[in-house]
Amino acid sequence: MLNISGLNEGIVLDHIKAGKSLDIYYQLKLDKLDCQIAIIKNAHSKKMGRKDIIKIEGDVLNQIDLNVLGYIDHKITVNIIRDQRIVEKRVLDRPDQITNILKCRNPRCITSIEQELPHIFYLADEKNEIYRCKYCDEAYSPTTHI
Repeated sequence: MLNISGLNEGIVLDHIKAGKSLDIYYQLKLDKLDCQIAIIKNAHSKKMGRKDIIKIEGDVLNQIDLNVLGYIDHKITVNIIRDQRIVEKRVLDRPDQITNILKCRNPRCITSIEQELPHIFYLADEKNEIYRCKYCDEAYSPTTHI
């Protein structure tokens, strides 16, 4: 069994669907952070069968957009670590609105013409996890887009 040492201070993203950790790594822009990051793929899980885990060292919670995680998979657990102990567990919600996480692919959308305009999507169908562009109503789903 693989053992990765514990964190003194940091964040552990747990219950990531197996194989999704690298997508999350880039979507959260973790490659831009100046800290140690461990990605564990296909870890054994009683609950999920297999899962991925991301461990991020340091006080970086304010540098991570939890709305991105909520959009990608609201079932991911965010564990905040201090003094090698979990001091807080955050369960994510699917955000009602996301900004600049997606880019609208509709060539007729105003965001294609106005480059500085923020890309805003709202949660149109929570059950089917469908987001729609605020400007043109183009539909997106995290399961098909990320």
